[in-house]
Amino acid sequence: MQQTAQEYKEVIATCKKVFIDKTIDYGTAWRILRLPSITDQILIKAQRIRSIQEKGKMLVEEDITSEFKGIINYSIIALIQMEMTENDPMELDPKRVAELYDKHATQTLELLLKKNHDYGEAWREMRISSITDIILMKLFRVKQIEDNLGKTLISEGIDANYQDIINYSVFCLIKSGIIKPLAR
Repeated sequence: MQQTAQEYKEVIATCKKVFIDKTIDYGTAWRILRLPSITDQILIKAQRIRSIQEKGKMLVEEDITSEFKGIINYSIIALIQMEMTENDPMELDPKRVAELYDKHATQTLELLLKKNHDYGEAWREMRISSITDIILMKLFRVKQIEDNLGKTLISEGIDANYQDIINYSVFCLIKSGIIKPLAR
């Protein structure tokens, strides 16, 4: 589990760098997005990954690792937006954005470690294509919850699904080899 936590932190660090660099370039224009719009943006990225996996080639020169990073970052945007109100400013200081990013990444890591303990790192035996399908399923669940105005009978909320999407995307990036494997 120590290895998984370290690998998670390395993947998140690469995603956060992109996120903060884009915040410096573009500001927090994403604050205008409503939650369903963020969900749809993540869905587009996940469907592109699946399409590339099925077709075995891509015509746009942005590989699937970039898409998984985008899924992670948009999911963190969603978690940030869920805690913001209309009284919060549209434009956030990059330092504040980094703090919010870290907060949600840490909470998501805590969830990963709990689930990883119970499931015994089963994700390491899974195929990236299967994990992609699970991400898509979780996105369709989020869309249904959004269409039900956030109401569920027995299901986890939207935030738990976004956290799962982040964690599954991290697993895919670890399995893709974007970080050097640690000695076991």
